[in-house]
Amino acid sequence: MGITLDSEEAGGYSKYPWYALRENYAQAIAAAGGIPLCLPHHPALANDMLAAIDALIVTGGAFDVDPALYGESDTHGTVILKHARTAAERALLEGALATDMPVLGICGGQQLLAVALGGTLIQHIPDSVPGCLEHEQTNPRNEAGHQIAIMPGSLLHTIVGTETMHVNSSHHQAVREPGARARVNARAPDGVIEGIEDPSRRFCQGVQWHPEFLIDPGDSRLFAALIAAAVT
Repeated sequence: MGITLDSEEAGGYSKYPWYALRENYAQAIAAAGGIPLCLPHHPALANDMLAAIDALIVTGGAFDVDPALYGESDTHGTVILKHARTAAERALLEGALATDMPVLGICGGQQLLAVALGGTLIQHIPDSVPGCLEHEQTNPRNEAGHQIAIMPGSLLHTIVGTETMHVNSSHHQAVREPGARARVNARAPDGVIEGIEDPSRRFCQGVQWHPEFLIDPGDSRLFAALIAAAVT
């Protein structure tokens, strides 16, 4: 099970550039029966990395997808870019989609998945969604921030077995349109898209929250379903 890494410039942990990932990504995969493998940022090696894994998780982070990648010329003042990370994740994601490898995009990973499927993003939720929820929750990330509604008939609904979940929330951007073949499978009470999937693929899910914190019973079911898809 491949997991993409975040990256940081020199400072803090090391005086040289370094990779980072919260432990609970790997812990959630291992708890569901998978073997987590972390993937560094080498776009040219994407196909070789994909050959060593059975499924791909594109993780989140405190940065954004370049608006130019979904056809927008203006960039909101809050947008933070990590070009090298995005290039690496795009290469991995496009390779995985080309071979119908099971894919799970988490938070920013869902946003990149939407772009890879031909979709677009909201650059800053408070400027685009009147009366929106506080999607960058102030309470701890290992607690729920709000509820979501899951669309009946979606694969996500089949996986989690419920029409509502309690999720955490740590994002200022969101999917605007999921792409021509993808569809929305979950929304927040303010209408913000919380989940997408491509029903033409065997497992292609994006979630706006962080299921690796295992806040809701549906979170562990999501990881179990990803691993089940990877071994079939």
